[in-house]
Amino acid sequence: MSAQLQFKGRVFFLPLIAVLLNIASCTANNRNINRVSLVGAGASFPAPLYERWLSDYNQQNPNVEINYQAIGSSAGVQQLIEGTVDFAASDVGITNEQAAKIKRGVIALPLTAGSIVLAYNLKPSAQQSPQVNVQTDLRLPRQVYVDIFLGKITNWNHPKIAAANPGVILPDLPIQVVHRTDGSGTTSVLTQHLSAISPEWKSKVGTGKAVAWQVGIGGKGNEGVTALIQQIPGAIGYVEYVYAKQNKLSVAALENKSGNYITATPKSVARTLEAVKLPTDNLIAFITDPTDAQSYPIVTYSWLLTYHQYPNPVKGQVLKNFVDWAVIDGQKSSLELGYIPLSKKVVVQVQSAINKIAD
Repeated sequence: MSAQLQFKGRVFFLPLIAVLLNIASCTANNRNINRVSLVGAGASFPAPLYERWLSDYNQQNPNVEINYQAIGSSAGVQQLIEGTVDFAASDVGITNEQAAKIKRGVIALPLTAGSIVLAYNLKPSAQQSPQVNVQTDLRLPRQVYVDIFLGKITNWNHPKIAAANPGVILPDLPIQVVHRTDGSGTTSVLTQHLSAISPEWKSKVGTGKAVAWQVGIGGKGNEGVTALIQQIPGAIGYVEYVYAKQNKLSVAALENKSGNYITATPKSVARTLEAVKLPTDNLIAFITDPTDAQSYPIVTYSWLLTYHQYPNPVKGQVLKNFVDWAVIDGQKSSLELGYIPLSKKVVVQVQSAINKIAD
């Protein structure tokens, strides 16, 4: 005896007992996740995408409410360690030392990817001639943007910037560097790149989610840096691409390892991600200076961090359901917002990893 089941236009025939068991299972799952609330915190890098996902997921699953606070990767990981959240997010995953502090275990899941751009404000002020407006993709050589963050190049009409941008009228305007004040995965990714391309940066500043900046002023989160860039003529700072896109900031074309000037586009970022091989044990990997001729140089995944064990098994199941939805249906929102969808291979890796969540 069999029953007919139609799904997305396709008809399947299943044994009747299987259909009944499936209905019973779905009913049990729905009953288990009634009025469940989860709380997460961490990176601001994926926050616009998470906001969309959580809204869409809640509409489809009204009894599940998931809240996320963009407080920076460092603070998110710390809250996961302290057990005050159900999950966290980090643009640098989690270190072995940090993971060892979490008795319930931790699983790192790459849910999206994107680029970090150098956004700048060279819109003319009321006192400036419109001729000095530079809103096209200004080219910045590798050594130039390192020297800007080191405080060695301090004016926009510097000869090295002019040489890379022939025909562009650059303003005689001081460069105002803007950086993050909070412990940030975005900062870590940027400084890893700067250390990879500049021995001077590596020795003087180094890498980390918080570093001793040589110059500039700080803003909290990607949104804080974005706001300061908008407000300060001559500003330049680093933000996740989505924040620059949403706020219509000008962004620089950066010189990559092959000597090409590349802007952050879905294609150039995807080319970089192709070279990132995620290990099977923790799905965390980076590429600090891609070699592909058409690769954008500053790219990262962003990881959702879950516990391995949840005292409340319903929460574990809800997170499994949400992650499975995010890597399939949720990816459809990625390009629209400026993120890069996961490859099929990474989706399979994430789906395998979420099965490690004990429920």
